[in-house]
Amino acid sequence: MKILILSQKVRLKPAQVLVLGFAAVIFTGAILLSLPIATKSGKSVGFLNALFTATSAVCVTGLVVVDTYTTYSLFGQLVIMLLIQTGGLGFMTMATLIFFLLGKKITLRERLVIQEALNQMHISGVVKLAKYVIITAVFFELCGAALLSLRFIKIYGFLKGIYYGIFHAVSAFNNAGFDLIGNFRSFTPFVEDPLINIVVMCLIIIGGLGFSVIHEILTIRNFYKLSLHSKIVITMTAILLLTGFVVFFLLEYTNPKTLGPLSLSGKFLAAAFQSVTPRTAGFNTISLSDMTLPAKLFTIFLMFIGASPGSTGGGVKTSTFFIVVLLIYTVVMNKEEVEIYSRRIPIENVYRAIVIVVISLLLVLTVTFLLTITEKGQDLLTIMYEATSAFGTVGLSLGLTPKLSNIGKVLIIILMFCGRVGPLTIAMALASSKKPVLYKFPEDRILVG
Repeated sequence: MKILILSQKVRLKPAQVLVLGFAAVIFTGAILLSLPIATKSGKSVGFLNALFTATSAVCVTGLVVVDTYTTYSLFGQLVIMLLIQTGGLGFMTMATLIFFLLGKKITLRERLVIQEALNQMHISGVVKLAKYVIITAVFFELCGAALLSLRFIKIYGFLKGIYYGIFHAVSAFNNAGFDLIGNFRSFTPFVEDPLINIVVMCLIIIGGLGFSVIHEILTIRNFYKLSLHSKIVITMTAILLLTGFVVFFLLEYTNPKTLGPLSLSGKFLAAAFQSVTPRTAGFNTISLSDMTLPAKLFTIFLMFIGASPGSTGGGVKTSTFFIVVLLIYTVVMNKEEVEIYSRRIPIENVYRAIVIVVISLLLVLTVTFLLTITEKGQDLLTIMYEATSAFGTVGLSLGLTPKLSNIGKVLIIILMFCGRVGPLTIAMALASSKKPVLYKFPEDRILVG
């Protein structure tokens, strides 16, 4: 009775519900993965390792301290796949599905949380969008699974091939990066396989666009009639993918440990895949640790930007970075308003973008600094690569994750959680309620630059 009264008195903000909801899903997954039945050896991996894996799955990151295939049993792998699906679509989207199945009505308060979870500007149509998210995800995952199974069945047999197709389709569409190839190899054995490369890349790109953008593309089918948000997301995504392909192709073309030994078509595939996967996907077809220094640095840049708002990916988001670039252009050109595609971007959006980038940068740098203390013997680039990968919920690694100390694991867990939920969402969840301002201080100027 006391608990019921307390729950009625305590009114959580949508941001707080999101943070607590993701945390609850992670801890539930950690408990399941720490059970002996979850491993092939019948021995628990330990709660911290289970918590790391559960966080990585729910936050659709893909960083792992133990190899997924060789360590976890079928039960453990299915738990990971369910956590990936829940984390990718958002726990409120999954909750909406359960409400529909049970015939429960969705209240205004629940609609507000769905609005926050799907990163929508208006509350109208959020339930309809949640339905669309579920249908879209299932459709693309089934298509991807069917195509991937064509290759995996030939290698692993019928049942295992279908299972591999489903697991990797779910992992790719949700930008998770978990694989069942074994021994931390990811898709390196399939570096020149056009079917696997193209299907996985398409799933990653579609999942990273954002469901509202996918909906507009499929229904409007005219770039000039799309919303400003969709135009910016598509433009930025295309620029990053094309730039990434050219940069990786040129930097790694003669590298004997990456693209060097491949055929010309293999070089194109590998460069394209490496351009797509830092967009929070986490798969790799070449040895990341053997890449050139400039290529590693450029990967860090792509991982920090990440996918798009309302998608299955993380990072500061493409539209956020685009607005910051536009702001820089506006200031340099001495213009008064931030404009693009004959539209003016509200100052609130600009403030929000700047705050997200600054908080994200501070988070990555802070954790990088702490990891240089806890992970002795590791070079700065490797540590920063790992931290950025965790924040961007990417999952690419230079081999540091399995060697992390216990404190290092906790730091990466925190960073993955912040990257998936969003640093601004967490800040809003911790902040006190907004109070009306009854007065304003006099304005004054300071020297800048």
